[in-house]
Amino acid sequence: MDTIGQMLTNIRNASMAKLEKVDMPASKVRENIAKILIQEGFVRSYKMARDSKQGIMRVYLKYDEQGAPAFTNLSKVSTPGKRVYIKATEVPVVRSGTGQCIMSTNKGIMTGNEAVKSNLGGEVLCLVW
Repeated sequence: MDTIGQMLTNIRNASMAKLEKVDMPASKVRENIAKILIQEGFVRSYKMARDSKQGIMRVYLKYDEQGAPAFTNLSKVSTPGKRVYIKATEVPVVRSGTGQCIMSTNKGIMTGNEAVKSNLGGEVLCLVW
């Protein structure tokens, strides 16, 4: 199962239902993506909780004053059946810079802007705007 796709779908569905938080199984990749979403202002925070299995990650969603989510769309780009790899010169600019590309590089998971500054290519995980 695609864990990143499941995470993005859980967050997208919770925001459409106007939920304050959403729980999902924890993993290091999901934690790194959540850190980027917080850094870019798309979600409020997250917490990790231990349990007898792999742990639970709780993501707290962010809304504006009118109750609209902080993001318009979360879209998965690379899937287990079709991986999408790009060079550092091909990193997409999402919505004229208002969105963000999240990538997996050999230096870890980072935004497209950080990958361009570090001159790194890699796998495009998702686009957020």
